[in-house]
Amino acid sequence: MDTPVIAVKGIGRLFGSFRPLADVALSVAPGQLLAVVGPDGAGKTTLLQILAGILPLSEGEGQVLGWNLRTQPERVAAHVGYMSQGFTLYDRLTVAENIAFAAGIRSVPTTVWQARALRLLDMAGLQHFTTRRAGALSGGMRKKLSLVCNLIHEPSLLLLDEPGLGVDPLSRRELWRILLEFRAQGTAVVVATSYMDEAERSDRILLLHEGRPVALDSPDALKASCAGRVYEWPSTSETSLERLPIRSQKQLADRVHVVLEKAAVVGLPGDARPVTPSLEDVFVDRTSTGVATVAVPLSVNAESRPSEEAIDTQGLTIQFGDFVAVDHVSVRVGAGEVVAFLGPNGAGKTTLIRSLCGLLKPSAGSAHVAGADVATERRRVRGRIGYMSQHFSLYPDLTGGENLAFFASVYGLDRKTAASAIVWASAVAGLVADNRWVYELSGATRQRLALACSLLHRPHILFLDEPTSGVDPASRYRFWTVIQQLAATGIAVVVSTHYLAEAEYCHRLCLMHNGRLFAQGSLASLRTHYGLAPDSSVEDVFIAGIAAQNALGGEA
Repeated sequence: MDTPVIAVKGIGRLFGSFRPLADVALSVAPGQLLAVVGPDGAGKTTLLQILAGILPLSEGEGQVLGWNLRTQPERVAAHVGYMSQGFTLYDRLTVAENIAFAAGIRSVPTTVWQARALRLLDMAGLQHFTTRRAGALSGGMRKKLSLVCNLIHEPSLLLLDEPGLGVDPLSRRELWRILLEFRAQGTAVVVATSYMDEAERSDRILLLHEGRPVALDSPDALKASCAGRVYEWPSTSETSLERLPIRSQKQLADRVHVVLEKAAVVGLPGDARPVTPSLEDVFVDRTSTGVATVAVPLSVNAESRPSEEAIDTQGLTIQFGDFVAVDHVSVRVGAGEVVAFLGPNGAGKTTLIRSLCGLLKPSAGSAHVAGADVATERRRVRGRIGYMSQHFSLYPDLTGGENLAFFASVYGLDRKTAASAIVWASAVAGLVADNRWVYELSGATRQRLALACSLLHRPHILFLDEPTSGVDPASRYRFWTVIQQLAATGIAVVVSTHYLAEAEYCHRLCLMHNGRLFAQGSLASLRTHYGLAPDSSVEDVFIAGIAAQNALGGEA
């Protein structure tokens, strides 16, 4: 048996009286891949920073790469590859200059790192971008460059904090192809992730909750712990769920998916069928206190929704100079419909949404949103839509309450109306009063706050641009329960997402590539269109669609 790359026992960290991590014991051998998963605030980043020699130990003992974490953390930090969520790139330097800098601080000889760089750039698909500044790269290219910089000294251990966050599915696949190739060569890899499909690739999973480990096992062993307790049935079933011993529940577009407290219970719908547990099922089962009951006070929102189409675009085009970001897109979205726009980085999703929100004027074609023309009635459009951007558009140096008050004033609500609107929107979003600054809040809480801010004026249409990026499965379940209840009142919902599994919550998928909308329909119809099996995933459909477009040279 090889000497462990990581061997720690009872390690933890204290910040004053606050203990974000405690009682972690694990061993990682060369060539092993460990995934660290857990809700916001579970201690994932703290653990990685301890293993990287960045944060000193408060409790326990351990070694990384043979060096003692207590007495030799600087030796550890000099030899591991640590990729933080913030990329650690220099935006004003080119791709080549970033790599040269990373090699220089690791004292890698010039002839050695230059030879390695050629291979790594080729693996990452960056060989033709060496003179481009890092700040001008797409999110996926930045993540791959950051990985290259952390591999230039060929570390025996890679520590990656949310490497797939904000990266489109194609780039994530390329990122993981590089990781798995180095793992096959003997590099140990520890990945903190909120994507369960990434955790599925690991040898073992460490599940953290409230700073402590609650599970450490292989993906198959963890899923076996839920065997016999996971069922699905059509969403049209009228069976009451109130008396069923449900541990977790998610309402997808066409079916209900539940994890039961125990196996083989009576009272399930006649058309219920057992399904193979997923890691999301395990995550929610191990970290939640029971099924989340979301009582959305929608009756307060008495305003009727328009009967006409919520969105109607014909040949909508957005052009910046010679660059066509959105290319003749025609789409209709009905009231109460939930529609997902999917595509690689640069496909035009965010540009399209910004135009529909009245933030960008069309270059050609037409678009009507909630009955208003986005070209000539932009103020009217903005008064009828709610927009939750990728970065939540919150003010970090204000409290949650101050953000709500500010957005209420932006929407022109008087003091009395604003007060009642804040109470209503907070209840809908499941937001608890919190006097902390926004920058101190967890990602899930910021998400709820951003949703509440976008609902204050009771919009006809809700635009969600990457709304659950980096959010754990339990928080995602609750978020989508709220969104579907809002849609049931007639609010149209348009969402863009890189987490393809959550597109199953949507009634219709719209696939975009190079600015063009090349396919749309329900998940079932798109599976049939691309000749895929009935149980194919959204990612299978996405990859098939992009492959078909590439084969046609991008033509729709």
